[in-house]
Amino acid sequence: MESIPRPDAGVFDRFRTIGSVGEAAGFGERLARCGFSAVRRFLEEFRDYLKQYTDDETPEAEALLDLARIALPEPGTVSPSWERIWDEYQSIIAYKSTVYSRIPVREREGEWQVLIDNPFTRQQIVVYPGLTFAEAAYLFAYFRSGLARNEHIRLQKIVTLVSDTGSG
Repeated sequence: MESIPRPDAGVFDRFRTIGSVGEAAGFGERLARCGFSAVRRFLEEFRDYLKQYTDDETPEAEALLDLARIALPEPGTVSPSWERIWDEYQSIIAYKSTVYSRIPVREREGEWQVLIDNPFTRQQIVVYPGLTFAEAAYLFAYFRSGLARNEHIRLQKIVTLVSDTGSG
């Protein structure tokens, strides 16, 4: 029986070559037998993929998530922190797709930032500046999926910027 690849071989890369539901189930069984570290590595590599895929790869991302749900139908049995990981990844794909559909390719160059604010609390605004469009699209999708009541999230392109660094 085939084993899960070594860490340097890319567990998720191997997963991307799966061509059937049966292969996905077998892959998941082997992965689960390898334990927490192997599953964590797989999920981290999947998250890295979610950060990097482009809008024309959205159908592949959705198909891979469907196969992952078959491979590891209950990742929460390996770690309770992964109880809803597939729902989280589904939300990321959906919100990232929304961002891609709303911002034309010709407008994606340059510096972007993501801001999160709840005007009804005393918490400070959270800002993620200096991002590429791909990084900003992922962060928007990631934080949008867990947005609390009254929180606002903004994805914005920096058109004019003055920046300086203190000396001392």
